[in-house]
Amino acid sequence: MSTTVPPLRDASAVPRSDVPGTAPPTGALWPAAEFTERLRAVTAARYHDRHPFNLRMHHGELTPAELRRWIAARFHYQRHIPVKDALILAGLDRPEQRRRWLRRIRDHDGTGDGGPGSEGGIERWLRLGEAAGLPREELWDASRVPSGVRFAVEAYVTFCRLRPTLDAVAASLTELSAPDLMRTRIAAFERHYPWIDPAGLAYFRTRVTQGARDGEEALALVLATARTRAQQERAVAALTFKCEVLWALLDAVDGGTS
Repeated sequence: MSTTVPPLRDASAVPRSDVPGTAPPTGALWPAAEFTERLRAVTAARYHDRHPFNLRMHHGELTPAELRRWIAARFHYQRHIPVKDALILAGLDRPEQRRRWLRRIRDHDGTGDGGPGSEGGIERWLRLGEAAGLPREELWDASRVPSGVRFAVEAYVTFCRLRPTLDAVAASLTELSAPDLMRTRIAAFERHYPWIDPAGLAYFRTRVTQGARDGEEALALVLATARTRAQQERAVAALTFKCEVLWALLDAVDGGTS
């Protein structure tokens, strides 16, 4: 049985110079190893694990009010993850690609069948909020979310709606760094924030394995699809944009008062 990853349907698209980030090729195709290294270098340098707010969180320096503000703001991002994944799903051409990406939506929305893990990531985040003293109704109320968070989330969803599927998949490669962040976060919460019920950390624990799987699958898809230097550069730019979205979200939380 072949393990070759089929490319996305826009793999042979001719780059357009009139669309930002899709200029004609500027050089030879990067070898797969170099392309992978360049993608990983983006998250190594720009991922939000090094944002001052996250560093303070991990060092145990957040007040309960600050931590609740982050949980509420981040939920606005979490609830839109299945939306952006549905947009990506619509651009996938092969059944096997859609099956894998559909699993991401189920991971967050849940299956509703009552089985193990059927609650999904959104429900787990709601339980994190409850463990921190935030009512569900308050988390669902987007009017309480800092405007900068709403703008950042909308920018990401719009990106996935309007850009080629390759770009949207590449933007999801922040998942390559997510498992390590989840492990750091679990340790920080257990050590520094004992007032939060450990059962509320289920979202982080689940994403350690899910994030690793999602990141590697998306990387394989990007490597199989980016067949021109321009497409490779677009993928790097898309991942950079996603890191900037996550950074902007934390900027808004760090400066927010709601």
